[in-house]
Amino acid sequence: MIFDKNTAKKTAELLLQINAIKLQPQEPFTWASGWKSPIYCDNRITLSYPLIRNYLRENLAKFIEDKYGKPDVIAGVATGAIGIGMLVAEQLNLPFIYVRPEAKKHGRKNQIEGIVPSGKTVVVVEDLISTGQSSLNAVKALRECNAHVKGMVAIFNYGFDIAVQNFQTAELNLHTLSNYDNLLEQALDTNYINKEQHQTLQSWKKDPASWSPVTL
Repeated sequence: MIFDKNTAKKTAELLLQINAIKLQPQEPFTWASGWKSPIYCDNRITLSYPLIRNYLRENLAKFIEDKYGKPDVIAGVATGAIGIGMLVAEQLNLPFIYVRPEAKKHGRKNQIEGIVPSGKTVVVVEDLISTGQSSLNAVKALRECNAHVKGMVAIFNYGFDIAVQNFQTAELNLHTLSNYDNLLEQALDTNYINKEQHQTLQSWKKDPASWSPVTL
């Protein structure tokens, strides 16, 4: 679920503006999963733009306070959400931790870096939601440490059905500043893409695992 329509379109505008999101329906990217994709999102780029990272920080922090009140701890998901998660924690004047995909093989063998929040309330910050599996892996690690995870907020969500199912199964609320549908609407409204490209981009979301580009 998005925060609100205006925020969703403004966030999409900013991400397109700095090429944090690129749309290439005729020259698709290849994801690590092997999927062909007409979109590539790297929200870590936002950290290089003070005005934009401040916009994201302030809106994520405001939503957390409005929806959950102040949690005890903000957690970022490594590695993409460490930066934005830390900024949100700073905005709210809260402790910050981050969660690795798995425990380290050496040293203290931590999966959670920082003071483990046993018995504390936590809101998790992500930069990007695709299937949701890596994000929910972090939630699982926090819950195993007896943390009460109140919800997750993220910058952008592809809106895949599998992600919706995964979050429902995990019984976790997810809210994002923007998503794929609002991105396409903004891109079309500003002539970043044309109507044919819009149709191609819509077709990808319906079946991303088997999608292939169509030569226009």
